Amino acid sequence: MGYSAKNYSKMKLIKLTIIILFTIILTFLTILTVYIMFNSKFGRAPKGERLEKIKQSPNFRGGSFKNISSTPFVTEGYSMASVAYDFIFTKFPRTEPSDTIPAIKNNLKNLPITENVLIWFGHSSYYIQLSGKRFLIDPVFSGNASPMPNSNKSFKGTDIYSADDIPEIDYLIITHDHYDHLDYETILKLKPKIKNIVCGLGVGEHFEYWNFDTSKIIEKEWNEEIQIADNFTLHTATARHFSGRLFSRNNTLWMSYILQVEDFKIYIGGDSGYDSHFAELGKKFNGFDLVILENGQYNKAWHEIHMLPEEVLKAAQDLKAKRIFPVHSSKFKLAFHPWDEPLINISELNKKKYHLQLTTPIIGEIVNLYDNNQVFSQWWIDVK
Repeated sequence: MGYSAKNYSKMKLIKLTIIILFTIILTFLTILTVYIMFNSKFGRAPKGERLEKIKQSPNFRGGSFKNISSTPFVTEGYSMASVAYDFIFTKFPRTEPSDTIPAIKNNLKNLPITENVLIWFGHSSYYIQLSGKRFLIDPVFSGNASPMPNSNKSFKGTDIYSADDIPEIDYLIITHDHYDHLDYETILKLKPKIKNIVCGLGVGEHFEYWNFDTSKIIEKEWNEEIQIADNFTLHTATARHFSGRLFSRNNTLWMSYILQVEDFKIYIGGDSGYDSHFAELGKKFNGFDLVILENGQYNKAWHEIHMLPEEVLKAAQDLKAKRIFPVHSSKFKLAFHPWDEPLINISELNKKKYHLQLTTPIIGEIVNLYDNNQVFSQWWIDVK
């Protein structure tokens, strides 16, 4: 009898523990669901007339946008399970700097509009003044590259600029709607300063949901044009990537862009894996004065959607670039490599094999767009 009573008590305790754990998990999932459903930062999936227009796009097939080439999310020979395991359990060295990232604070509002310059804010955010117009690309000033609070914080020293430092913007350019490129908190703070928004099909739904004036939203497909001024054109172009916020994937279109003033051309690459579109654009536009390409947050397991450093150099070569500005590094940890590896590798590979003109500014440093001889330091060398 004593043994049976002990067994009964033990079983009762196990059942009670299971019930408590189940209740905790259910409560967590309920809170998470409510957080997602009622949090505007996740944006909104395209619907109504916008969705009908998307369905007419030749790039939208089978319920989602497609890349030109077949693009697996995980490279053959790897698995989602192994990638997920590494994200959750594997510790990789030096993915974040222990030192403060160097940065320079310039007063952007006092920059003469006649100056043709670029200022980088880390990762893939930067400001361009060109031919009397101001452009802001993929701004993230919230200090977080994730919709979950404090889950992917920026590196020390990389947040010296805020939305308050930005002057009135003629064109906000969004390459795609991932959180490290389309940041809700930043966008809301910039709202009064934005005259026009240029984005891929479907991305405008987020802005409309966030109560932006729909007359300011310019949604485009690949291979279209926006006339900025006489002899000044913004071209849209393809990229090899994916899109989506929350649980939907590829319901909005990812983009690259070309700013062209007469014979001067800047390629804004956005996020992209290596593919034939770089050579096609290099031929179509007869080369570029500056190409801005992502170089960071890569991995061999997903290099179809994020280029490895040598692929970045090959892409620049295909684009017939006079100068290459590697971005998508030095602010957020989104991959497993050491934080400074992208800049180390691209510099060494370029010196050994490609011999292209690398543009590697410190955050906030003024890049003179028409000065091909401007010299930049390898600032990352002394940062631990």
